[in-house]
Amino acid sequence: MLESLGTVFVVLSLIGCGTVLATSLGLIYQFINHLILRREGLSLEQARLAHPLPPDHELPHVVVQIAAFNEGALVERSIGNAIQLDWPKDKLHVQVCDDSTDGTTELARAAAARAVAMGFDVDVIHRDARKGFKAGALQAAMLQTSHEYFAIFDVDYLSQPDFLRRCMAVLLADAKLAFVQARPDFLNADQNILTQAHAIVLDFHYCIELATRSWAKHAVHFNGTCGIWRRSAIELGGGWRGDTLTEDWELSYHAWLGGMSGTFVSSVTARGELVADLRTWMAQQRRWAAGIAQVALKMLPIVCGGRQLSAQARWGAFFPLAMWSVYSVFAITPIVAAAAVLLQPSMALVLGLAVAAAYSVTGTVMFWLMFYSNRFFNRRISFVKLLLMSIPLSGVCLYISWAQFWALPATLLGRRRVFVRTPKAGVAAKSS
Repeated sequence: MLESLGTVFVVLSLIGCGTVLATSLGLIYQFINHLILRREGLSLEQARLAHPLPPDHELPHVVVQIAAFNEGALVERSIGNAIQLDWPKDKLHVQVCDDSTDGTTELARAAAARAVAMGFDVDVIHRDARKGFKAGALQAAMLQTSHEYFAIFDVDYLSQPDFLRRCMAVLLADAKLAFVQARPDFLNADQNILTQAHAIVLDFHYCIELATRSWAKHAVHFNGTCGIWRRSAIELGGGWRGDTLTEDWELSYHAWLGGMSGTFVSSVTARGELVADLRTWMAQQRRWAAGIAQVALKMLPIVCGGRQLSAQARWGAFFPLAMWSVYSVFAITPIVAAAAVLLQPSMALVLGLAVAAAYSVTGTVMFWLMFYSNRFFNRRISFVKLLLMSIPLSGVCLYISWAQFWALPATLLGRRRVFVRTPKAGVAAKSS
């Protein structure tokens, strides 16, 4: 019995190692695609950014939506940042989508009153019940206005004054664009080892993964902040839905299936706050993993069965959702291999070499891709420092994988999850 069980674990371990190695091949393919598309993609981005805007009196109305829940004084800073955006005052509208249960609402209303006295249109839309969480707040606020464009920011993100002019130029250059996603950057990337490692991982996600999908005209997901949506695209996608924890991913896919895609703009940034303590960061990763799992469970059958999709389009939409489950294998394979060795000690050498080869090859590929994204986009740290960061980077990546694996059973069982806010410390903005 134990021998048979050991054989099963050996086979599972080898399958896991093969999956890890296959992931490295997928990353290499993605990077090659990135290099092939980079020049054309950046040229298109610059052409869209250079698209002339209409005269100010002909510019469309833009609503800046700030999602807030028990944010304290951060909401005042966010309102102040919104009203400094370079857009005609009579066509700039700010909605604070507030579900707070503490004193944040009063702070928001006081800040809004000061902005209104300066001639700005700022409205605090408070809900007593968090139905649908952030998605519900955005949807409820959208229904209170008839305007077409919505710039969405989490409360801790700060944009440059020209953010709207640059992103709206891109959006107005192509009527088929559902949204423009600017590149999130970070106010506190150097705060500690955790923020440094997480910033590097996110740089890789934005600058390699998301940029390449955008350039290849694959399905691009919104990241919940630092972007502008068309109302028509939101409505085409069925509106903001609160039945998953990653409403941004879900709406992006629904709008894409309806024929409108998003685009990523790497040269326009807004800076927010990274979680700086380990416990809160782990909770955030579990929430993100659970949300992506929920979206994958809902969207993969639609993507795979969509007869109207070309093979290329189906693959482009399938890949980021499927990679969620593939990355989860990273966390469990060493544990399965250890169990296999306990049950069949004679396989220790084979499994040890297989695990070492799979993880060293894939780790090396990921390291160089992170170095590339750092070198050509943010130049955040030197090669030597990145090398010294290998251990914390590995820890961050492995925990993200573990969170994705742990989210699978609850998602498959249909467990309902509550959106838990990530606390913000309110770090000070650095000068550019």
